[in-house]
Amino acid sequence: MIKVMFVCHGNICRSPMAEYIFKYMVKEKGIEKDFIINSSATSCEELGNPVHRGTKKKLYEMGIPCGDHRAVRLTKADYDAYDYLIAMDSSNLRNIERITGEDTENKVYLLMDFSGRKGQSIADPWYTGNFDDTYNDIYEGCKGLLNKICKSI
Repeated sequence: MIKVMFVCHGNICRSPMAEYIFKYMVKEKGIEKDFIINSSATSCEELGNPVHRGTKKKLYEMGIPCGDHRAVRLTKADYDAYDYLIAMDSSNLRNIERITGEDTENKVYLLMDFSGRKGQSIADPWYTGNFDDTYNDIYEGCKGLLNKICKSI
C-alpha cells in the first residue's frame, strides 16, 4: 500500500485538487486498491471547511469527481503514516517540517519536483483566482509523481 498526503496552506484549494486528480489518475490505471491518498493543511484557518468552489468547479469541468472533503490539519503522526508528503510550495515545506520534525526518511517533496520543474511552487488560487493554471501545474506534478511511483513498484 502506497500512502500519499498532499499538503497546502488551508486544504481547500491546491491540496484537495491534487488529492482528487491523483485519485482519478490511479483509478484510470486500475491501481487504486494499491493507494491511500489524502490531503491536509499546515494551518488551522480553514479547518472543517469544504473544498473551495473554484477547485470544485475546475475538477468538475475536467470530469474529475470531487468528494465531500473537509479541511484537516497535518499532524506529527502523519509523517509515520504516509510514504509521501507532497507540498504545493516552499512555505508548505517549511511548515511541514515544523509540524512533523526533520525529514529523516526523505518523504517530503514539492509536487513540481516530479514535473521536471524542480523547486517551483504552485501558485495559490485563493490569492490569484486562477484555478486553470493551478490545475495544469498540479496535473503535471501528479503525472510525474505517479510515473515515479509506478517505476518503483
